[in-house]
Amino acid sequence: MTSSDLNPLSKVKLRRFVKLQEKKYRDQDGLFLAEGLRTVRELCQNIPDESMLLALLLREGEIGLGGFPEIPEDKLYVMNSEQCSLLSSTAAPQGVIGVFRQQQVSRYPCGFKDEKKGRSLLIALDEVQDPGNVGTILRTAAWFGADALICSTGTADRYNAKVVRSSAGSLYALPHYTVERLDLALEELAASGYAIICSSLDGEDFRSFVSWPQKQVLVIGNEANGVSRVVQNLAERLVRIPHGGGKSRVESLNASVSAAILMERLVL
Repeated sequence: MTSSDLNPLSKVKLRRFVKLQEKKYRDQDGLFLAEGLRTVRELCQNIPDESMLLALLLREGEIGLGGFPEIPEDKLYVMNSEQCSLLSSTAAPQGVIGVFRQQQVSRYPCGFKDEKKGRSLLIALDEVQDPGNVGTILRTAAWFGADALICSTGTADRYNAKVVRSSAGSLYALPHYTVERLDLALEELAASGYAIICSSLDGEDFRSFVSWPQKQVLVIGNEANGVSRVVQNLAERLVRIPHGGGKSRVESLNASVSAAILMERLVL
């Protein structure tokens, strides 16, 4: 396949796609941009339905699609370097950009609120504001088999370019959605049998627990302030990760690192 075989990216489509760098237009159109060979390829490989890919844009001279599933020709476009720079959020664009549809997830997907059988792990983010943390936690949650990721309104937009990059193509790997009131959503889950577990510097050493509930929600809090007090008040367990050695040399762990350590323990 050569550049001449692909549809040239029109000015109309370019203007529409560039707008997706802003949240209000992403939300309005239900779309998002992903860039980079690995990220776009993994999204294409794990796409729930081929209609979720709106367009695959390839820079002139970089047409290779090794590892990609078959992409319909009417979704393939060639862009020049100037167009690529306008669409990219990185200093050195890789020349591969995908335009995808956002997940359309209603609250409580997969029936986990009511009669989810066996073990179930949900991850809740309470005002986690760093996009890198949100994307890394999302991918880690998918790795450990979490059923869903629930986000407060103050949590970084999951379709932010930095979140998409740090999630490394895993945005379709598990359901994720935002709730207006995280405390009320957690109250509903607690009423249906889920144990609310919050990471907290005031909690008990997570290693002191010999067993964990079958159904649990792990809440990860804001980078500066931790889990909000109203959410902590709903917790069945407050847990902390102790530092090693004597006096701690740092104030706290990175939110995504803490989430990974706790997820590993909770799924054992």
